[in-house]
Amino acid sequence: MNFNPQISNLPIYEAGKPIELVIREFGINPQNIVKLASNENPLGCSPLVLEAMKESIKSANLYPDDSYYELKEALANLYSVNSKNIVIGSGSDQVIEFIMHAKLNPNTAMLSAGVTFAMYEIYAKHIGAKIYKTKSSQHNLDEIKELYNAHKEEIKVVFLCLPNNPLGECLDASDVYEFISSIDSDTLVVIDGAYMEFAKFKDSKKAINPSDIVKLNNSIYLGTFSKAYGLGGMRVGYGIANDQIITAISKLRAPFNITTPSLAAAIAAVKDQDFIIKTLQNNFKEMSIYEQFAKDNNIEFIPSYTNFITFIFDDNKDSTQICDKLLRQGIILRNLRSYGLNAIRITIGTNEQNIKVLEALKKEI
Repeated sequence: MNFNPQISNLPIYEAGKPIELVIREFGINPQNIVKLASNENPLGCSPLVLEAMKESIKSANLYPDDSYYELKEALANLYSVNSKNIVIGSGSDQVIEFIMHAKLNPNTAMLSAGVTFAMYEIYAKHIGAKIYKTKSSQHNLDEIKELYNAHKEEIKVVFLCLPNNPLGECLDASDVYEFISSIDSDTLVVIDGAYMEFAKFKDSKKAINPSDIVKLNNSIYLGTFSKAYGLGGMRVGYGIANDQIITAISKLRAPFNITTPSLAAAIAAVKDQDFIIKTLQNNFKEMSIYEQFAKDNNIEFIPSYTNFITFIFDDNKDSTQICDKLLRQGIILRNLRSYGLNAIRITIGTNEQNIKVLEALKKEI
C-alpha cells in the first residue's frame, strides 16, 4: 500500500514511558514506581476538578457544548481578553496542528530553536513544509532573526516555546515583543506558553500576557491545562489571538473536539487559582534540591523556568544507561538522546519522590 511520501521518514513522537509498561516489563509494584518523565503535576489536580468530573459523568451520553462558552468565558476573565479571541483544542498540540494546516504548505517553511517541542517539526512534516532550526539548542533571538531574514519568503510560522520544552530556558518578554515587531505581518509567531505559569511566577520579566498578544496582527498565544493545572489526562488546550487568526484556525477544528468530562474539568480548574499557587510554590521549592544536587556533583544543568530540570552529562556518563538503570528500579525519567543530547529531563515531583530519585541517581553517576 502506498502512503503520502512526506510521512515516509516521519518520526513517531516519543512520549514518556507509562507506569503500566514498567509494571509489565519489570514486575515492579505500582506503589514503588516514580514517574517524573512527562512533566505532570505531582500534586494531582484541584479537588474542585474531581467533583466537576464526577458530576459530568451523568451527562456522558450527551455531546458537550460545542461553543465551549463557559470555558472561554473563564479564560477570558483570567487573561482579560474577549472570548471570541479564544479557540479550544484537545491539548495545545492540537491548536499547533490547526496552525500548521492554516499557514503551511509544501512551498513554505517553519522556524524554531534547535532543541524544542518535537511536535512542531512533526506537524510540519505532515504537510511537507520545510523546517529551519537554529544551530543553538536554546532560544537565541539573534540567530532566529538571522535565519528568518535569510528565508523570509518561505517562513510562515515561527515557534517560540516560552519557557522551552525540553530544556527549560525562557526569554524576557520585552525581547520577545521586540522580536515580534520585526517579523512580517504574514508570518505567524507562535508563543507556546504551556509552562508560562511557572515562568511568570519565578520571574515577572518572563511573563507573556495574552492580552498583549491579541493586539498584534501576527501572533498567537498557546496555553494548556496539562501542566500547572494537572489535567494531562483530560487533553485541553487553547489558543488566544486576534479575531482574524482565531477565525481562520477555528475553521479547522472538528466539532466536539474535547470531551464532556474534559470540559467540566477545565472550567473547574480555572476557578481554583489557589491550587495553582500551591503547585508553583511546591515546584520551585523542590527544584532547589535538584539544583544543589547538580552543583554538589558537578553536573551541568539549565536554569529552569518550568516544572522540570535538565541535567547535561559529560562524556564520562551516558544518559541512556542512566535512564535504563533507573527504569529497572521503577524510576521513570526522560532521556533526551532523541534530541541529540546526552542529558535527562526530570519533572519536579513531591519531596518524597525527589529524594528517592536523587538517591538512586547518585549511585549511577
